[in-house]
Amino acid sequence: MRKLIYGMNLTLDGYIAAPGDDIGWSGPPSDELFQWWLDHEQATGLSLYGRKLWEAMSSYWPTGDQQPDATPAEAEFARTWRDTPKVVFSSTIDTVDWNTRLVTGDAIAEITRLKAGDGGPMSIGGATLAGAAMRAGLIDEYVIATHPVLVGGGTPFFTALDSWVDLRLLETRAMSGGVVLTRYEIRR
Repeated sequence: MRKLIYGMNLTLDGYIAAPGDDIGWSGPPSDELFQWWLDHEQATGLSLYGRKLWEAMSSYWPTGDQQPDATPAEAEFARTWRDTPKVVFSSTIDTVDWNTRLVTGDAIAEITRLKAGDGGPMSIGGATLAGAAMRAGLIDEYVIATHPVLVGGGTPFFTALDSWVDLRLLETRAMSGGVVLTRYEIRR
């Protein structure tokens, strides 16, 4: 069975986006944080995206390595992102590209099917999609890059749950810029 990892940058008060889907609070990541996310992407066998995160990622990373100011790590991330198989869950977009498959039906049934298959770990991103997987008990690990900013509202990282979920701490790392990276796995 494949592991499903939900990880994103978020504010200290728990939001992945401020009101109006504003993610400007995170600013450019430090080299250390960017390298961590690059290593995470390289270890991922399949990336699962909700529509909003897909639109944000696909608006830049397909050509991110061709930008004149791209760092070597950014160029490597762009190449890795293009090469990693991806599944986008959306009922409002018609086409996807860059080694990506579109699913318009039951996301939970498809994620359950994908988890039962062979392959490396899967990452899931996008609060709505990940929230549905969270409620269905499909998330195995949480990766939280907490930034030292409060935005007071917006799109929360965690969704409301029907019952408690016990976690075990896997890693805590303080990074430059005041970011704290934590990883937790589900206790089953």
